[in-house]
Amino acid sequence: MIRNVVFDIGKVLIRFDWEHYMETLFDDETTREKVTAAMWHNPDWNELDRGVLPFSEVVELLITKEPDYADAIRLAAERLGEAPDRQPYAIEWIDRLREMGFSVYYLSNYFEYLMDAAPHVLDFVPHTNGGIFSCHEKITKPDPEIYRRLFRKYNLKPEECLFIDDLQKNIDAAKALGMSGIRFDGYEASYPEIMAFLEQNKP
Repeated sequence: MIRNVVFDIGKVLIRFDWEHYMETLFDDETTREKVTAAMWHNPDWNELDRGVLPFSEVVELLITKEPDYADAIRLAAERLGEAPDRQPYAIEWIDRLREMGFSVYYLSNYFEYLMDAAPHVLDFVPHTNGGIFSCHEKITKPDPEIYRRLFRKYNLKPEECLFIDDLQKNIDAAKALGMSGIRFDGYEASYPEIMAFLEQNKP
């Protein structure tokens, strides 16, 4: 029986099209490739979501991957608020789930700078029952502890939760703790699967 739906945010409830973002900033393909490698494809990006280091220090850490493109990396970092958009279905979906009797939460790797730079993309948050951002906890998915903190904060039973995330490793971590999980592969593909699962497992 599922009573709670737990959403990831990035690439689920918000659109984060890095390739398009790069195209809006840089005409040169090589610059786009180098900046992408230094930032989006860099494991140190996780330091933003972990929220332990100041934003400026993480940017300098990213620059060490491609120091010849330092100015471009700094520009991309400064304008990150232009990258995300809230998905048009987010609020309607959350409201629909709550009308069906489910509680809705979020569990997201997310960082403070983006919250401040693009607050409008999180306007669905008041429609939920609550949630956890990694930057406030200083740990990120798929660390099991961040899931446990969600359980403790809202007194949730893992076996009563469905977790939705675009990354399989995060789904696997949730399942290891007793949650149900469905990997999000785009709204058109995943919405029918998710809703059918919930219809079959609702209280």
